[in-house]
Amino acid sequence: MDLLFTGGPVFGTDAGALLVRGGRIVATGHDEVRALARPGTAVVDLAGRLLVPGFQDAHVHAVLGGVELGQCDLTGTTDPAEYLRRISAYAAAHPHAPWIVGGGWSMESFPGGVPGKGLLDGVTQGRPALLMNRDHHGAWVNSRALELAGITAGTPDPADGRIDREPGGEPAGGLQEGAMALVAALVPAVTATDRLAGLHRAQRLLHSLGVTAWQDAMLCASNGYPDVSDAYLAAASDGSLLSRVAGALWWDRDRGAEQIPELVERRERFTTGPLRCHTVKLMLDGVAENFTAAMTVPYRDACGRPTANTGLSFIDPRALRDYVTELDALGFQVHFHALGDRAVREALDAVAAARDANGFRDTRPHLAHLQVVDPVDVPRFARLGATANLQALWAVHEPQMDDLTVPFLDPALAGRQYPFGDLWRAGARLAAGSDWPVSSPDPLAAVHVAVNRVLPGQDRPPFLPGQRLDLATALRAYTSGSAYANHLDDSGSLTAGHRADLVVLDRNPFAGPPEAIGETRVALTYVGGERVYSSRDA
Repeated sequence: MDLLFTGGPVFGTDAGALLVRGGRIVATGHDEVRALARPGTAVVDLAGRLLVPGFQDAHVHAVLGGVELGQCDLTGTTDPAEYLRRISAYAAAHPHAPWIVGGGWSMESFPGGVPGKGLLDGVTQGRPALLMNRDHHGAWVNSRALELAGITAGTPDPADGRIDREPGGEPAGGLQEGAMALVAALVPAVTATDRLAGLHRAQRLLHSLGVTAWQDAMLCASNGYPDVSDAYLAAASDGSLLSRVAGALWWDRDRGAEQIPELVERRERFTTGPLRCHTVKLMLDGVAENFTAAMTVPYRDACGRPTANTGLSFIDPRALRDYVTELDALGFQVHFHALGDRAVREALDAVAAARDANGFRDTRPHLAHLQVVDPVDVPRFARLGATANLQALWAVHEPQMDDLTVPFLDPALAGRQYPFGDLWRAGARLAAGSDWPVSSPDPLAAVHVAVNRVLPGQDRPPFLPGQRLDLATALRAYTSGSAYANHLDDSGSLTAGHRADLVVLDRNPFAGPPEAIGETRVALTYVGGERVYSSRDA
């Protein structure tokens, strides 16, 4: 069906009308475009509302997020009493579940960011429990789970993680990074049916938020993380995957280059229909809140004194250069998890090695998270053609930042967090993603933070306000920037010939003050010219 959008601004143009035919944008303009409309064309009156390209999420865990929506959901609160109420209610509602699983709790809810096993013991009815925190780099477990895993005071920390301990050495109830796998290996596997249902649930949610394509940052996972690739393959095969998805194949950090032929085989097997798996995801470090993000300067202790800990490099930096060079030569995009400034430098060094060896191939490497970036490395993004993949919602004052991060970072590092403005001014290409279910998948909330450096509705000073982006730049990061990272070059801008992946907002955010951007909602979402979401007020 032909579609004519008229009566409102068309983002990135001076047009007031846009025509869609055969799932593609035919033209943008004014009266001359309206004249092209044929009888039977459906007219969408924008009524002054902004028409934008469909948002694209360049770093999301859609299946995991969708599955977790059906588990014990602890998101949306930081009150420990509310956590316990929800856990108790979930346990009562699922009396035959052998484990209590779910997540979404915040580290700021507990002293030192570490929850106690005893709290869980009181509400889990004797069943083992494993509840991921909101950033999925730590888990809360109860005594029964620790017992089943054989974790005691004598259990050593794994090389890639930490068992949080009580003063006497007994496990306290928190597991960080690779230590989560000690318990996660015992949890009954989520079924293929559950994973497919989770993908469908996630797709509906993402469409309601205007997300029309995305890059799932963890397919064929290992190292204690669940593999969700079968859900994508099933949905791509049966036609229920309506959006195009770039799948990032997981790099097993306990192995080396011997896994590359397997990645080549998976690229073939998992590229079908709207699913394209030409990316490899390399997780280089952890997160700052549990002191595993790789920094160039040691973390500080609770008294502000430097420690010996500079975080973890999950992949040897020298080997990383060889791995990335070989992957790049084989045509793979590399997608790095890099939070700390040392991890960012290790990623850029690996990209530089690949560029030196292979030349500038159109592989479009990108670095996600970028919590701390050394000023020396900021201009390297543009020079190397490496995209900066921003998770803007994290660049705010909140307890996890102010209480669990800033006091433990060297002051110089603390002042270099989420340098979106510096990266943009240095010519870096910006993409954007949510990392959902770590944080909200709502692109408009993230755009609000990118522009304001405060959360919507938050009454706090802006976080490092010199790193703000303007509204148009933030929107481009979530549209054309992410389309570039996702290799979806026929989308991301409202250009003739592009796919009609479109979003009608409920207002024109350019017409209001920046602090009101977060009030904007999605009214209509179209994928390939087909409407996949309509709000009640559309």
